[in-house]
Amino acid sequence: MSLVSLILVLVLEQWRPLDRKLVAEPLAALADFVEEHFNAGEPRHATIGWCVAVLPAAVLGWALYAAASWVHPLLALAVNVGALYLTLGFRQGSHHFTEIQRALKEGELDRARAVLSEWRGVAYPSLSSGEVARLAIEGALTGSHRHVFGVMFWFLILPGPAGAIAYRIAAFLAQHWTDTRPGLGAFGEFARKAFAAMDWLPVRITAVAFAIVGDFEDAVYCWRTQAARWFDPLLGIVLASGAGALGVRLGMPIAANGVVEDRPEMGVGEDADTAFLDSAIGLVWRALVLWLAMLAVIGIAGTVT
Repeated sequence: MSLVSLILVLVLEQWRPLDRKLVAEPLAALADFVEEHFNAGEPRHATIGWCVAVLPAAVLGWALYAAASWVHPLLALAVNVGALYLTLGFRQGSHHFTEIQRALKEGELDRARAVLSEWRGVAYPSLSSGEVARLAIEGALTGSHRHVFGVMFWFLILPGPAGAIAYRIAAFLAQHWTDTRPGLGAFGEFARKAFAAMDWLPVRITAVAFAIVGDFEDAVYCWRTQAARWFDPLLGIVLASGAGALGVRLGMPIAANGVVEDRPEMGVGEDADTAFLDSAIGLVWRALVLWLAMLAVIGIAGTVT
């Protein structure tokens, strides 16, 4: 049922992508409510607040799935599909990526810069086409993990949609309580550490998938030698492996908002250009097919035994 649920959601999202505001706005309201009522400045309050925000929703998802399974398997499938439609985001950011890709191919660099600035929420008025392509590839690799592979991992680990729900809320809290609302102290720190713990194994599985469907040797080399230098070492694993698998150089200093960001170099090989945008999408799709194929093999093996 897990494989069928994932395939149905991927098809549904390709046909009718979900407006992510329908998920982000309620989650922001939940995060603000919990922070307002539970943030008393002590670390234990951060733990309690995080659990209040994450666990009830995950348990409710499991309870709905269990009740639906008791009624009929097709109803349980519908619950899984509905929850995954809200939590899985294969098309998350894809319209920005596609628009950047189209603009660069048509030679409209200013439009590509504008779309990239809107996507990342940072002004990039003077980037070259290669630098725009580099940041777009980084966004595609990290987004594919955070919105696809990480969600899929936890969906498969916990019963029903509980894992997917918990991962999506935990990811949102880590971002909302540290980036969107900095200065929350223990609340932001606990949310960041809790999500890092949840993401420890998924990022490595994503990196392995990129290595298998790309240049394995370079992916593993970059993972081992470069990942720890990234600002977020977990995402550094995804970026280093993805860059090595593609044979492209990512990271490196970038001028943003009039200030040069000193970013470590990730990957090996050629500088990013428009052609690598196609390669990046191909890498993500191949990794997704690998996941689904492995699930199919596991399901067949379980049926046979």
